[in-house]
Amino acid sequence: STYFTRLYISCSYSTLYIPSTWTMKMQSTTTPSTRVAATLLVAVSAWAATAPSAMAFVSPWVTSSRPPSPLSVATAVATNGASSSAVNGDAPAPNGASSSDHSNNDSTQIRLNVYEKARTVTSVCTSGTLCTVSAHEGIAGAPFGSFVDYVLDDLGNPVLLMNEMSMHTINVQKAMEANTEHDDNNTPTSPLVTLFTQLGGNSNSGGGSSGPNGDGGGANTKSLQDVSRCSLTGTLEKIPATANDMDALRMRYSIAHAYADQVMDSPKFAFYRLIPTKIYFVGGFGVLAKWVEPLDYQTANPDILATEAPVMVQRLNRQHVEDLLLTAVHLLEVKDEIVKIRLTNVDRLGMDLRVTSQLGSRRNKLQTDEYRIGFRIPVISVEDAKSEVLKVFQEAWEKGNGYEWGDSGDDDHEPVPIMKIAADSLE
Repeated sequence: STYFTRLYISCSYSTLYIPSTWTMKMQSTTTPSTRVAATLLVAVSAWAATAPSAMAFVSPWVTSSRPPSPLSVATAVATNGASSSAVNGDAPAPNGASSSDHSNNDSTQIRLNVYEKARTVTSVCTSGTLCTVSAHEGIAGAPFGSFVDYVLDDLGNPVLLMNEMSMHTINVQKAMEANTEHDDNNTPTSPLVTLFTQLGGNSNSGGGSSGPNGDGGGANTKSLQDVSRCSLTGTLEKIPATANDMDALRMRYSIAHAYADQVMDSPKFAFYRLIPTKIYFVGGFGVLAKWVEPLDYQTANPDILATEAPVMVQRLNRQHVEDLLLTAVHLLEVKDEIVKIRLTNVDRLGMDLRVTSQLGSRRNKLQTDEYRIGFRIPVISVEDAKSEVLKVFQEAWEKGNGYEWGDSGDDDHEPVPIMKIAADSLE
């Protein structure tokens, strides 16, 4: 028969792989209930494979993403040999929707652009450092940094709730007065300020390095040098109480910052909007640094996985070291001995893997490469992302064990999209 089923069942500490021969490969011991559930799923998939008309009934269950439970189906696709997209994990969307319904990105794009990355940083963060020019005696004219909370408006402009007695508010007011004195029309001009914000580098960010032997490789925290950050330079404008978006801003601020309800109605507090004229994005130490056009920033969408990605990265680095090693060896084709490997980021288009390997026989000569492993379709939820990651691990396991899917010369059988994005050697 030309029909086959490819089914992955992911458990809390084990994974079941069911190749086309219907033989079950157990990577680790599972409970009897797991085996029963697996058997039932295989039977349903077999029935669907031998009776294509049954797919209209089965597909809502066997093609869905993995639900959050100890025993869950990551991907179960039953199809015939003529549809190679399902073999690659690109199962048709329900109700006839195409993959383009999930994202406006081109299917060949596997990395977020710099505008999306910048917008993601400012969207995830809710606080930062506001840099003003000091007006205090003795340090007048010196840069002055203050910790501030903020939310974003619909265009991505930071909105701050500022106290008139705060030093940064005083600095801004003094600068406006000084600008007015030098203006022929006596028009108050807001001075330039900069809001600096960065993704957290503590345990909230996750992504600690993992040793190849599964010992964790060190701390489960991410270095502050590795995280993305963004600086927005522009002018501050006081938002009038009659502004069209005032009600929405008040609600966003009270949700993001619990204390706001107690102070936002005080006459000593007022909302200010930072209108960026220059935006500078840094992707991490030695990764990417670029000026971003404010208009491009305003129209960009933040990554849908941004808030959940740190937890995913930390968990994958802690629990899937063996899968990461298989991916590096069989998909990335790393030939040298791997000293350290860790996942550094996951977003809706793919994931980044950093591999440190030993060059030759010299113990002190190391090569660190950063790879981008793309998803075949952009994901639209955390569960979709987990499913795509498991598919990558599955393909690495299959390749390492000699399993082949489809004809080797089939042009439609596309490999996992991979690109090397950075390389560095240390001797």
